[in-house]
Amino acid sequence: MLSIFRALADPSRLRIMLLLQQMELAVGEIALVLGQSQPRVSRHVRILDEAGLAERRKEGSWVFLRPNLELHGAGAEDALARLLSSASAGGDEVALQTREDIARLQDVRAQREAQAAEYFAAHADNWDAIRSLYVAEAHVEAALTDMLDGEDLGHLLDVGTGTGRMVELFAPQIVKATAVDNSPEMLRLARAKLQHLEQGQVKLVQGDFNDLPLESTSYDTILLHQVLHYAQNPERVIAETGRVAASEGRIVIVDFASHDMEELRTKDAHARLGFSDTQIEKLLRGGGFALDRSRELSGGKLTVKIWIGVRSRFSLTPHDRSAVQSHSNKPTPKKAAA
Repeated sequence: MLSIFRALADPSRLRIMLLLQQMELAVGEIALVLGQSQPRVSRHVRILDEAGLAERRKEGSWVFLRPNLELHGAGAEDALARLLSSASAGGDEVALQTREDIARLQDVRAQREAQAAEYFAAHADNWDAIRSLYVAEAHVEAALTDMLDGEDLGHLLDVGTGTGRMVELFAPQIVKATAVDNSPEMLRLARAKLQHLEQGQVKLVQGDFNDLPLESTSYDTILLHQVLHYAQNPERVIAETGRVAASEGRIVIVDFASHDMEELRTKDAHARLGFSDTQIEKLLRGGGFALDRSRELSGGKLTVKIWIGVRSRFSLTPHDRSAVQSHSNKPTPKKAAA
């Protein structure tokens, strides 16, 4: 409790914590809102991190800050909530500055959206060319939502989140979401798309789908939407999803059925030319899942398939079970240093 009050004794750090109640922010974005230099803000951020009030996360060359939602110590969370509520509602200088800070956050949101639009414009031709090969994405989304209609998705893990569209689509059915992508640029797009969701509902994580920087047995629904065909080793990717899946979790794979469009390997970096039902069943079994149902969507040169698997220890062979166990026993990856 003492370390919390020491860390928040500085008005700037109190303002930063109040800003983080609104949304996750990069250090540069905080500096812009506060009107302070980035080195000065970085020093404040380090103190908040050391006090356990906030978490720093490196994403490419950027450092992002979010509130630590798991404070330790009796009464710490309640005391912090009351302190922040009082600080923002008062009439003193900090409260007035905070209201101005929150108003300036709209500039940050607008800048994110502008950067996302610029990136989309630069890459639209390539994306549109691939999408023209198969049934419209709106039809894929409709089929996907129909297959999961009425189901509580719990804690959703979106692997290879890209623009964050899947998290946005299923937001009404989830408790919270973790969105993973290896590209800082894509995470910035996702951040712009998802910034309207409730603070704390979505966590963005930079990471490789071959070695997810996530806790084991933590996710109720795992989604890989048009991601698996980029994997050089899809067996490892699915084994990793098996490691992080909850005991009664499900996995949803949206990808292409087997095809022979070899040019996608060189032009668009596809490592796999789609998957057959037999391949997917084997992959799921290796990750500790059993295929529950599937749907096929044709309407172009490429056929889209949706496969849904459910957690089932009984679906594993002894060799598969050993492989999944070895992934489950891996130490939890350390957070990247900021």
